[in-house]
Amino acid sequence: MTYLSETRKLYLRIDPRRIHYLKFLLEGYDGMAILSTIDVQSGLVLVRYPCYSQLVLFELLADLAADLTRTT
Repeated sequence: MTYLSETRKLYLRIDPRRIHYLKFLLEGYDGMAILSTIDVQSGLVLVRYPCYSQLVLFELLADLAADLTRTT
């Protein structure tokens, strides 16, 4: 069981049109992370994740970086 004290927060600014895309992908990795939208206009999101999933999460975000920050 993961307790709140064992989780971390990561704030990201992504293309607002890609918020749903990232949320959908993270939900596919059951228990890896939870995405919350802070400001939809600016694309500010909060990703909460358990410490044990940090490596996989960061690898996924690195692979998606170009897609998430695309502004065209």
